[in-house]
Amino acid sequence: MTSSLAGLPQASADIALSEFFDGHPVATFAINKAHVVTHWNRACEHLLGHSKEAMVGTQNHWQAFYGHRRPLLADLIVAGLDDELDMHYQKKWWPSTLIPGSCEAEDFFPLIGTAGLWLHFTAAPLRDAYGNVVGAIETIRDVSKRKDAETALRVVNDNLEEVVARRTAQLAEINEKLQADIARRHLAEADLQRSNLELAALNEQLSRAQQQLVQSDKLASIGQLAAGVAHEINNPIGYIFSNFTTLQGYLDQLFAMFDAYEGAEAQIGAPDVATALRDLRKQIDLDFLREDIPSLMAESREGIVRVRHIVQDLKDFSRVDTNQEWVWANLHQGIDSTLNIVGNEIKYRATVVKEYGNLPDIECLPLQINQVIMNLVVNAAHAVGERHGRIAVRTGCDGDDGVWIEIADNGSGIPADILSRIFDPFFTTKPVGKGTGLGLSLAYGIVQRHGGRIEVDTEPGRGTCFRVRLPVHQPRTVT
Repeated sequence: MTSSLAGLPQASADIALSEFFDGHPVATFAINKAHVVTHWNRACEHLLGHSKEAMVGTQNHWQAFYGHRRPLLADLIVAGLDDELDMHYQKKWWPSTLIPGSCEAEDFFPLIGTAGLWLHFTAAPLRDAYGNVVGAIETIRDVSKRKDAETALRVVNDNLEEVVARRTAQLAEINEKLQADIARRHLAEADLQRSNLELAALNEQLSRAQQQLVQSDKLASIGQLAAGVAHEINNPIGYIFSNFTTLQGYLDQLFAMFDAYEGAEAQIGAPDVATALRDLRKQIDLDFLREDIPSLMAESREGIVRVRHIVQDLKDFSRVDTNQEWVWANLHQGIDSTLNIVGNEIKYRATVVKEYGNLPDIECLPLQINQVIMNLVVNAAHAVGERHGRIAVRTGCDGDDGVWIEIADNGSGIPADILSRIFDPFFTTKPVGKGTGLGLSLAYGIVQRHGGRIEVDTEPGRGTCFRVRLPVHQPRTVT
C-alpha cells in the first residue's frame, strides 16, 4: 500500500496517516491484504467499544460486530469475493457510486451498545501506485435515530390510513348533515337579507340624525361663543367710545385756545389780553392735555387691536367646516387663538396656565386641531364645577417624530365605571339639554384622522389630564 504523503519517510508517513485517522470524526478502520487491522481511530473506539490497542495488528475486527467470526465488507473487498456479498449481507448492501469497487451496507447489530444499534457501512479498496489492491478502508455511522424515525413514520402512516378510513366515513355522515344545514342556511340567508335591508335603512336614518346632531352641537358651540365674543367686543368698544368722547372735548378746548391766540395776535402787546390768555391756559390746563391726549390715543389703539384680534380669531375658528388642506402649522398659534375665542367661557370658571415647550411645525389640519383644543378646554372648565379652578395647557415633543398637547384640570375627575365610554358618540354626563355627548367623540375622530391618539389620566377628586399625541409628518395625504 502506498501512502498519499509521498516524499516522506515511511515511518513519518505512517505516523501522519495514523494522526489523520485519529482526527477523523467518523468511525473508520483499515485492513491490509492479510486482513490485519492497520488503523482503528478514536471514533471507532467510542462507537464500538473496542480499543485501538486491542484491534491494530490483529484480525479480530469482526468481534466488534458479531458473536462469531465472519467477513466484513472490507474483508470481502480485499479478498475480491464480490459474489459472497449477497450470501453475507443478502439485500442489505448496494454498490457505492462514490468510488469504483466500493460498496455500502446497513444492518442492525444487537451486541453493540445497551439496546443494539443500526449501522451504515461504506467500504472501499486501497490501491498501491500500480493500482493493485493492498487493503481496504471501512467507515461506520450510527443511523439508529434515522431508523427509529422511519419506524415511527411507518407506524404513523399505518395509523393515518386507519384514521383516514374512519374520517372518510365520518365525512360522509357530516356531508349529509351539511346538505341539510345548507338548505336551512338558504332560508336563513333570505331572512338575513331582509334584515340587512332594514338595517341599512335604519343606518341611513341614524347617519342623518348624527349629522343633524353634529351640526346642532356646532351651532350650540357657536351660540355660546357668540355671547362671549359679544361681551369681549363690548368692553374695548366701550372705552374706545368713551375715550374718543373725552378726546373730542379736549380738542374743542384746544381749538378754543387756538382761536383765542389767533384773535389776540394783533393785540398781544396789551397787558390785559396777555393776562386773559394766561388765565385761559390755566383754565383748560394745556400742559395736562398735551400729556393725556397721547395716552388716550394709545389706549384707543390697543382697544382697536383687541377687537381686530378677537374678530380675526372668530373668523378663523368659524371655518372649521370649510374645505381644508394639510399644511405645516404652528400649534402654539392655534392654541392661543382658540384660548382667546373661549376666554369668556373659561375666565369665570378657571385660570388658564400655559406651559409651552419647543415645538416644530407639524403637518395637520389646523382648524380641526383648534376644534379639539376648544372641546377639551371647555370640558375642563365644566369639570372644575362651581369653584374657581385651574387649567394647565402644556406642550412638548415625543422624540423627533411626534408632539403632544396636555389639557389638565383640577376638577372632579372621571369615575372609573364610565371612563371607557367618554369617547362614545352621544355619551354625556351633563343634564338633558346641556350637551349632545359629541364633543369628545369629535375630538377623538379628528385626532385619529391625524394618525394620533388621545390618552386620559384621571382620578376622582384629583382632576383629569387629556394628552393628545400627534405625528410631525403625515404618512400620506388624507382627503
